[in-house]
Amino acid sequence: MNPTESSTPTLKRRMACWLYEGMLLFGVVFIAGYLFGTLSQTRNAMDNRHGLQAFLFLVFGIYFVWFWSKGQTLAMKTWHIRVVNLEGQALTQQRALLRYVLSWVWILPPLAVIWPLGLTGGETSVLFLGWVAVWAVLSRFQRDGQFWHDVWAGTRLVNSLPMSR
Repeated sequence: MNPTESSTPTLKRRMACWLYEGMLLFGVVFIAGYLFGTLSQTRNAMDNRHGLQAFLFLVFGIYFVWFWSKGQTLAMKTWHIRVVNLEGQALTQQRALLRYVLSWVWILPPLAVIWPLGLTGGETSVLFLGWVAVWAVLSRFQRDGQFWHDVWAGTRLVNSLPMSR
């Protein structure tokens, strides 16, 4: 692996990639939601919403495990970021699955607070965005600048050189 490829991307680039990934996931949610609604004959969005949430959790899992075991999602390719194990090799599907489960730390803590308190949309947004900012900044306290869920999963985000033509 090239020394440039082994360095950690900047927090700014990783967060830009994170936002872009969210935009791409909108399409995944749309198609998966349409498929779920059609197959389950759900007529109202609030009917069977827990089933839809479980289905989306599985769809996201398949999406991320598949692409991370190949090294990159589309957003990661765009921002020239790869995910590798600690030896710099591609992730196994088991390691990618572990990373997927641990990456829910971006979402679950604010959800755990929002649900019992019954917060409004604005309060939910502030809490969620605040947690994302805190979680992202916590990577600064990790020796290699990696996100903590990557440390726990035994994975790393590294720079990936663009392919020359």
